[in-house]
Amino acid sequence: MTGFRSEIENNILRFWLQHMPDEQHGGFYGRMTEHLIPDANKGLVLNARLLWTFSAAYRVLKKEEYRKAADRAFDYLIARFHDPQHKGFYWELDYLGHPVNTKKQTYAQAFALYGLSEYHRATASPLALDLAQQTFAIMESHSDKASGGYFEAFSADWQPLADMRLSHKDYNEKKSMNTHLHVLEAYTNLLRVWPAEPLKTAHRKLLQLFEHHIINSKTHRFHLFFDENWTVKSETISFGHDIEGAWLLWEAAEMAGAETLSGCCVKMATAALEGQMPDGSLIYEKEGDYLDLERHWWVQAEAVVGWMYAWKLSKEPRFKKAAEKVWKYISENLIDHQKGEWFWSRLPDGTVNPREDKAGFWKCPYHNGRMCLEMIEHFGLK
Repeated sequence: MTGFRSEIENNILRFWLQHMPDEQHGGFYGRMTEHLIPDANKGLVLNARLLWTFSAAYRVLKKEEYRKAADRAFDYLIARFHDPQHKGFYWELDYLGHPVNTKKQTYAQAFALYGLSEYHRATASPLALDLAQQTFAIMESHSDKASGGYFEAFSADWQPLADMRLSHKDYNEKKSMNTHLHVLEAYTNLLRVWPAEPLKTAHRKLLQLFEHHIINSKTHRFHLFFDENWTVKSETISFGHDIEGAWLLWEAAEMAGAETLSGCCVKMATAALEGQMPDGSLIYEKEGDYLDLERHWWVQAEAVVGWMYAWKLSKEPRFKKAAEKVWKYISENLIDHQKGEWFWSRLPDGTVNPREDKAGFWKCPYHNGRMCLEMIEHFGLK
């Protein structure tokens, strides 16, 4: 497999540098469909993921333009999204930078922490590390002390909410796999720059929750939603999260010295192979006999990384072959060779999804940019 450095530098990040900086109001624009929408609201998840992506790109690729973009994301995060009174970060701002939804979604706090820790890793910013530590402390102070784990969302002043959903597609349950996976991802990254005992303890407990509650020990797939006592509330299979989780769990286990999880990660990568289609792509979800055959951009990106790590762990050629097939599918079907970046998805009939964003609240260079950086940094693929 080749072309990862060219893809991230000449297509993905070039698109964001050319089209998305908001020179009038600061930070980055909140949305782009086929046309820029300058008055769109700005989301924390997008800004935090941009902070992570450009910080990681600067650390790995050493280009000053990526440092400047990371600085832009960092400055805007602390100036506009950060809540100086109650700590943590607001969910959503208007295009002028005023808070319009001040809830504290745990998933988004985790991404803020992820971005801050990577920015410190790339630039040695003491302020970024201090804010990352503050975010860790506030998340832990509102964790579930009785049953373990993290509730989905809180009000601005960290009070319980009736509607805790991350998005309209999610179940309104108190805990989810998705939130816990990205808290784990963020804590793993923070450990790289701040190996403090409270963080090590929280990280280790998270891994135990995955072993005991979140991973189905029979199917080697994730359960997706839970009540506060870890009763499973969904039977849906998410192929994208399974393959993403396979390598993020391995990364976390390696950091914690929990080598026993490596076998579990390979089993999860094996289970995800069920969703790979003859054209190389990985489909979205399965619920009962129903298959969601849409090919989402992020699912394909995570499949490349997840199966490459499964190959690294197991030395089984089928995993590398699976990753190569996905990368071929991406190159031929998801990369927008004319306008830059990637399409949101291909629909089951193979046509480009015309309804979703090219860039927006959920669409950013985190999944595809990280895929390229993982291939460059950890597999030596250019």
